[in-house]
Amino acid sequence: MDIITKLNQNVVFRYIVSGGTSAVVDLALLYVFNSILHMHYLLAATLAFAIAFFVSFILQKFWTFKNRSLDGLHKQMAIYLGSSLFGLSLNTLLMYLFVDYFHVHVILSQIFAGALVACGTFFISRRVFRRKETVTV
Repeated sequence: MDIITKLNQNVVFRYIVSGGTSAVVDLALLYVFNSILHMHYLLAATLAFAIAFFVSFILQKFWTFKNRSLDGLHKQMAIYLGSSLFGLSLNTLLMYLFVDYFHVHVILSQIFAGALVACGTFFISRRVFRRKETVTV
């Protein structure tokens, strides 16, 4: 078995890749909306977050946690949105604490905050997307 196949079988690896992909989408869209299209940064950040949310949801549900069922899709999406907004709020709070109180550089603060939030939201996401096992009698 090659290394790529082995990594692809690891849910934590898939979670990191999915989260990283949605983070890149978020940052790239923020740049495009704000710097190229000259949207106000708050509108640009909101639109980028919304699009990245859908990228993240699709990747996490179907690839990371391999949940192919469409049953309860809207409920999963609502719960995942709540989890994402919780993560965003926690990330913002941690950034504020790291930068303003502990005087850690912004980029380093984001790395710490993002890692902490990702660890916590992994367990929430795993519950949101867990597959219902069919019981046969």
